[in-house]
Amino acid sequence: MPPINKKALSETDIITKFIMPAIKDAGWDDMYQIRQEVKLRDGKVVVRGMAAARMKVKSADIVLYHKVSMPLAVVEAKANKYEVGKGIQQGLDYAKLLDVPFIFASNGDGFIFHDKTNPSQLETEISLTEFPSPQELWAKFCAYKGYTAQQLPIITQDYYDDGSGKAPRYYQIQAINKTLEAVSKGQNRVLLVMATGTGKTYTAFQIIWRLWKAKAKKRILFLADRNVLIDQTRINDFQPFGQAMTKIKGRHVDPAYEIHLALYQALTGPEESQKAYKQVDPDFFDLIIIDECHRGSAADDSAWREILEYFSAATQIGLTATPKETEEVSNTDYFGDPAYMYSLKEGIEDGFLAPYKVVRVDIDLDLQGWRPTKGQVDKKGNLIDDRIYNQKDFDRTMVIDERTQLVAETITNYLKRTGEMDKTIVFCNDIDHADRMRRALINCNPEQYAKNEKYVMKITGDDELGKAQLDNFINPKRAYPVIATTSELMSTGVDAKTCKLVVLDQTIQSMTKFKQIIGRGTRIDDKYNKLWFTILDFKKATELFADEAFDGVPEKVIVSKPEEINDPESDFDEKMQGQEDEEQTDSTSDATDFPEAGFDDGNALPDGEMGGDWQDEEKIHKYHVKGVKVLKVAERVQYYDTDGKLVTESFKDYTRKTLNKQFATLDAFVRKWNEAERKQSIIDEMADEGIIWDALEQEVGKDLDPFDMICHVVFDQPALTRKERANNVKKRNYFTQYSEQAQSVLNSLLEKYADAGVSELENLQTIKVYPFTEIGSFKEILKNGFGGRQQYDQAITELEAAIYNSFPEKSA
Repeated sequence: MPPINKKALSETDIITKFIMPAIKDAGWDDMYQIRQEVKLRDGKVVVRGMAAARMKVKSADIVLYHKVSMPLAVVEAKANKYEVGKGIQQGLDYAKLLDVPFIFASNGDGFIFHDKTNPSQLETEISLTEFPSPQELWAKFCAYKGYTAQQLPIITQDYYDDGSGKAPRYYQIQAINKTLEAVSKGQNRVLLVMATGTGKTYTAFQIIWRLWKAKAKKRILFLADRNVLIDQTRINDFQPFGQAMTKIKGRHVDPAYEIHLALYQALTGPEESQKAYKQVDPDFFDLIIIDECHRGSAADDSAWREILEYFSAATQIGLTATPKETEEVSNTDYFGDPAYMYSLKEGIEDGFLAPYKVVRVDIDLDLQGWRPTKGQVDKKGNLIDDRIYNQKDFDRTMVIDERTQLVAETITNYLKRTGEMDKTIVFCNDIDHADRMRRALINCNPEQYAKNEKYVMKITGDDELGKAQLDNFINPKRAYPVIATTSELMSTGVDAKTCKLVVLDQTIQSMTKFKQIIGRGTRIDDKYNKLWFTILDFKKATELFADEAFDGVPEKVIVSKPEEINDPESDFDEKMQGQEDEEQTDSTSDATDFPEAGFDDGNALPDGEMGGDWQDEEKIHKYHVKGVKVLKVAERVQYYDTDGKLVTESFKDYTRKTLNKQFATLDAFVRKWNEAERKQSIIDEMADEGIIWDALEQEVGKDLDPFDMICHVVFDQPALTRKERANNVKKRNYFTQYSEQAQSVLNSLLEKYADAGVSELENLQTIKVYPFTEIGSFKEILKNGFGGRQQYDQAITELEAAIYNSFPEKSA
């Protein structure tokens, strides 16, 4: 048998014939310890115009595990034509995501071994027979991490596996393992910060499961402040706990169960008789998970904090997307610095979260303010205070019907362009505003309302019918309601996967609240084609995206007190905004006083906690006027950029910036194009980088071949249409070198190219259908027309060369 020519083998062949045998010979178990083609990211979604595309991501060739829960090493393979260490940098990238210290690169001749546990000699070359055994790497790993024998039973406990193939994502693995490391070391306060939509509850379930199965924690309490959070958790992620789990009801803690899910309100209240948690000893629970810990339990003086302090000996793990850091409230003071953080920016870059497009709408009254005429009265006959009313006043202390109507018309017109059945949440200043906005939207959409009266619903804490429709709104299978107007009820804890439009007509200055609201749109649902969402902003709220704190580590801030504000005009605004920021963000919001919205009957409201801004309406005097001329003065579109900031950028700009990284010059691009055996491979590569051809064609306004589109958009070249390129070939009498049958085939293929592009030339199926069936059968065309498949392929390559061999002259 002749020797194998390694240089001619593909990367897959190198893995199969050389790398995998070397790993298995070292003692690695193919069934439990070796995984191939491990996809760590989903691929970032790029949005421009009304189109979106996923960027293609590579998979780690091989990941080695101690157990399923413990990744140890990454092995990156390359074809033998490359140097042995070619894949090391790619492997380092995967290793960082998996938080593993061992990286191997190979071309089938041997391995480059990058060992972070040996800083004095990070990289060495080893032969195929010297690949380390599982026992060797595990011993090095434990020494590197400093694990003790007492920690290992917890750290090595397996994940829950239902056999469906669902496994934690790379960042969830890091969050789970770092938490278990901390707990195994005796750390009793742990904070996990994970962006909305990244699976905090699933992560919490796996943490609890492993600690429970390892018998490190025997009685566990999962705490939340909304029924919807408890019930979703119990029915979905926590379902495997089965009969060991209970939801605490009726202020009774049943010691027969091991996993307890509870509302704060079910465990405590202002009266001593309501403090159900005192039925059991302080050491009853040895693990407490606090969901959305930035809310009520974050404040030192919160009545809810007393539950955590009573069970102070228990390990307490806080979960939040938005850690709260102010002078009065601090998650990190209580829990310490986060054990792990996974941000919105990281989630979008990895393709696990939806990017956003921002449409900022400026209204003349908001920019210039509005002042009543002398002696002007409102609709109720009340004399209006003579001052300039600004954006913060509108729909809080000053209601102008025409402004509400303009916002409703803008929302309606946007949905008519994008999709009238796209799930939409409109955030209003208060319940009265949400009610008026619902009415305005109904009047703007009479045809949709006639089809179904639930097209627009007000979903707020005071509305029983609206609250009853919340589950239907968030259920992707239910078409109605389509538009929900709300104030606070839907700002957090609502898993609206298919929400495609988030409307901000609410004054928002709290970063915590802003992140929570934006989180309503960040979930991706491929099944329902929800890859991105739009934020329609009427109140400049999206200026918070420019704040360094938006996606960074929360810093403590100083909260100004009203008496410290010098400007008497702003005193009222400061008080109202302070109330909004503290009560709407840290309280249980307008669901609190309505058990059906998420709370148990009979649960008293904890001291210091308010029920949401519906109560404010009694305190705030509102003027209501009509007959004011209101105009939309500007509308601009901004997109999520690679650095997490908003940019006003066309798709042409994005394409130019993206492809200039690959092709520094026109010559470099043309050379790559001409050298490609099939042009479709380059088109696919560019699509993987987020180049959306439909969006580009719409913006450029020309029906161009991808080659000409890139030459024109990226390198500022004049463009030829496909028809012009096809005509140039015909003018040169190109086909005379071929037989009559081949000429007919190539001429028809050229027509196909002119109509549909180069993919028609390269698709062998094209010649199996009309008009080619008129020329001959598939086999006849290949054999009689060209002399065989190889000669046909060569003819296509030469035809493409003829198509792309000319450039139009630049005009002087």
